Amino acid sequence: MSEGSKRALIYEFMPNGSLEKYIFSHEANTTISIEKMYEISLGIARGIEYLHRGCNMQILHFDIKPHNILLDENFIPKVSDFGLAKLYPTDNSIVSLTAARGTLGYMAPELVFKSIGNVSYKADVYSFGKLLMEMAVRRKNTNVSEEHMSRIYYPSWVYEQINEGRDIELGDVTEEERKITKKMIFVALWCVQLKPNDRPSMHKVVEMLESEIESIEMPPKPSFSPHEMPKEDFEIKASGGLTNIPKSYLDSISWMEGFPRLDLEERRRRRDPLDSLAL
Repeated sequence: MSEGSKRALIYEFMPNGSLEKYIFSHEANTTISIEKMYEISLGIARGIEYLHRGCNMQILHFDIKPHNILLDENFIPKVSDFGLAKLYPTDNSIVSLTAARGTLGYMAPELVFKSIGNVSYKADVYSFGKLLMEMAVRRKNTNVSEEHMSRIYYPSWVYEQINEGRDIELGDVTEEERKITKKMIFVALWCVQLKPNDRPSMHKVVEMLESEIESIEMPPKPSFSPHEMPKEDFEIKASGGLTNIPKSYLDSISWMEGFPRLDLEERRRRRDPLDSLAL
């Protein structure tokens, strides 16, 4: 809206607030059913697919997370906060960025390590996968267990539970609800594959979410390990190649498993290159 030289942005009122409180809160008035959570996830997927394919320019959001999903009075989701979004021609399969962008825990690895793959719309797919995993199991993707939280990459942990036939604690749920949750987990695991080329498009994500669980192929085990990227790439990045990447991001993702984790004093003593990264 504009009046003379004055301009104002007008936003649609979203009475149910952000998705974040419905995923992580245990209060009775913020609990929604597995079926409703699934419907919300499908709505989000369709919204991101529209950003990628439904406009004259592809819109890459780069900050898909629970806080940026708003819910109207009918719990219809709307993707919000386009502060980090970028516009690119629809035929651009690779995009150029001068710095990594996103939120810790949802940021695609190729935004940090170029050896993993080129930056593209698959970065949003990765972020959606981390979000979808949290929606399926109702816990933060960095909070598997207090005892092993610093060592276990959450999607890998979930994969192991399913692959070995162990149930993920979901409480008192029906068989149909269990199947819905498993489908959401399968799709999430496809989305968070390490290499961008191994992730589906959002169009394919929507197709999988709309299909039956039996038709979805078991995804490969997701990983985020330094063994899968050149040692020199790790050293270049850690020694200041991307000084705007928070050390807490590097610590929060468990590609550190396989590397001995050092406490703060030990890092200072050894002058660990990770500590040179700006917070």
